[in-house]
Amino acid sequence: MRTPNRRQKRYKLKSEINVVPYIDVMLVLLIIFMVTTPMLNSSVDVQLPQANAKSLQQKKDPVLISVQQDGTLYLTLSGSKKERVDEATLKAKVGAFVRVNPEVSVLVGGDKRGSYGGVFKVLADLQQAGVAKVGLMGQPDTSAGPGTGTTHGRK
Repeated sequence: MRTPNRRQKRYKLKSEINVVPYIDVMLVLLIIFMVTTPMLNSSVDVQLPQANAKSLQQKKDPVLISVQQDGTLYLTLSGSKKERVDEATLKAKVGAFVRVNPEVSVLVGGDKRGSYGGVFKVLADLQQAGVAKVGLMGQPDTSAGPGTGTTHGRK
């Protein structure tokens, strides 16, 4: 009888890729990116761009809220005169007006010399009053030339 020789026994070739080293590299890269990303955003100086946009077409007269430099609030309801209001009156009047007429636009304009906190507080008050969408008013960029309108942003 013939005994098989060990040299004659052939092994099958494996055609599989060993992915364990690739997984290790990916995990190391993931950890590096997770650690470095918060450090990149910690001291970013943001300068917001100026945009020239055409005025929005209004179906009805909007509700206008003006925030003066000293924080004084003025309210102009559709078709009425500008009146000085406090925060509680602003919430009550605008909330009631928007509940009656939900399609009306509510626009907030702030003095550029005033603090951002005054405009932010008005936006929070309007949200508490039930206003879903608020636009921000601005003046057109005079360096852009003619044909530009008021810039409005949506919240």
